[in-house]
Amino acid sequence: MAIDFTLAPEHEEIRRRVRAFIQETVIPAVPDGLPREEYLRVIFALRREAKEQGLWLPHMPREWGGMGLGHVELAMVQSEAAKTRLGPWVLNCAAPDEGNMHTLLHWGTDEQKERYLRPLLEGSQMSCFAMTEPEVAGSDPTLIRTHAVQDGDEWLINGHKWFISNARRASFAILIAKTEPDVPEGSRGGNTAFLIDLPQDGWHDVREVETMHGSTGHSEIVITDLRVPADRILGGRGNGHRLGQYRLGPARLAHCMRWISQAETALDMMVDRALNRYSHGSLLADKQGVQWLIADSAMELYQCKLMVLHAASKIDKGEDFRTEVSMAKHFVANSLNRIIDRSIQVHGALGYSTDIPLANMFQHARWARFADGADEIHQMRIAERVIAAYRDSGSTNAATGGLPL
Repeated sequence: MAIDFTLAPEHEEIRRRVRAFIQETVIPAVPDGLPREEYLRVIFALRREAKEQGLWLPHMPREWGGMGLGHVELAMVQSEAAKTRLGPWVLNCAAPDEGNMHTLLHWGTDEQKERYLRPLLEGSQMSCFAMTEPEVAGSDPTLIRTHAVQDGDEWLINGHKWFISNARRASFAILIAKTEPDVPEGSRGGNTAFLIDLPQDGWHDVREVETMHGSTGHSEIVITDLRVPADRILGGRGNGHRLGQYRLGPARLAHCMRWISQAETALDMMVDRALNRYSHGSLLADKQGVQWLIADSAMELYQCKLMVLHAASKIDKGEDFRTEVSMAKHFVANSLNRIIDRSIQVHGALGYSTDIPLANMFQHARWARFADGADEIHQMRIAERVIAAYRDSGSTNAATGGLPL
């Protein structure tokens, strides 16, 4: 039976190299309080070093300058890189650029790949993905109100977007707009993806949305009479929903890979605290209540890793991975929140303070339960597929991983 959770020697070597680069080079190079000019100089120098060490674009094919890793191998790279928030960006496999690279590679024309994909791969440009709108539910793209009307060889676009990550640093956007106004409500064929050069007349970056962890690059955009050439359609007219779903599936799993790293960091900190904090006659590690927090976190982290590896293997095999990715996205996002919360509890007032990173990690973790699909939407889709599997075969096995047990 071909079930093997070990890495090939060459991939184990890649993991070792990524870990060493992140721990020994990246983290020490960016201490807290670095002046902005020095910070920028350092992080771009780190990117150059990643290229030199052959750790650039782990998710892209070799013919496009990447490392040619599959999703299973990418899981190990993302989890090592995400030990620091800068890690995925330094290796050029961070959101939203990572998902946009996959999208352009799959859907772009040759001209679009050279104009938009190539600079992303080289690290000379950044991008954004503009789909979410404040007036309608972000988890239902069929409700999008931003609309594009054909005017000769151009399209005229008007609308309103928000939480567009990276917009202020982007050289272009992949924008989702409704082009087919006559399709029935709920139809998935009404939207089209456009490539928008930035900055451009008609694209107004109104503000950076303040969140519970500060201003973090999520912009509100008002689009007014923005003109786009017809050859800037990405993936064909009416294919915006298909393109978005193609992008979001692997992107959700890449988020999970990075979240596992954060959860593991929180668990490491929890155990270290328990081994070094003395209270009421013994170390915290000797107290059953604290042991339960550690045990629950370890079991959840184990489940997270297995779910991500299995979903990644289905993507690599070209199998239908939608249910497994939905399950992983829901479970890992919630586990991340719970494990960080337990770690804060074991640290007490120190964990609640900003003297250590747990409070900031907890603030960042909260978005995981609605980003790239709210918990409830994933639960709805999972339930639909479980019911459908039973109707088709009299068994739910196909919707619970299709595993041989």
